[in-house]
Amino acid sequence: MRLILIFTLLLAAAAQAAESGTTVKSDSVRAAPFSDAKIVATLPASTRVDILKKDGGWYQIKSAQGNGWMRMLSLRRGAMKATDKPLSGLAGLASGRAGTGKIVATTGIRGLNEEQLKAAQYDEKQVTLLESSTSSRAEAQKFASKAKLKARQFGYLADPGVSQ
Repeated sequence: MRLILIFTLLLAAAAQAAESGTTVKSDSVRAAPFSDAKIVATLPASTRVDILKKDGGWYQIKSAQGNGWMRMLSLRRGAMKATDKPLSGLAGLASGRAGTGKIVATTGIRGLNEEQLKAAQYDEKQVTLLESSTSSRAEAQKFASKAKLKARQFGYLADPGVSQ
């Protein structure tokens, strides 16, 4: 009976064990999984954290600097390798959701690891299927006109490495 109790306690502890992770860019730790939640701490790139839970595009984390929620795109599961570099440029931009809904439009990552990418195979059938979904410029303009969409001009973002 004691052996069963000990085994059950060990199993419960293992189930609650955190997965390690590393920040890939500097980002805020928030009190709740929302981009407008109170900032608890700010972690620099390459900081080791424990990932406790996932909610939408957010991870609940535990770190020496503070516990809370970080954007999924700001973390990498496991430790960073010496050859890994923190994110910069467009990949390093902050993303996430605001408000109270559960929709996270910027989290379009499937989570493919390096081995899966190396094992990827060309699939002509899938490429043909993808190409069958394209629209011509005329079709796109007809759709936009029918939906009463209007073209808008906007400038590009400044290069983060260039001061203005």
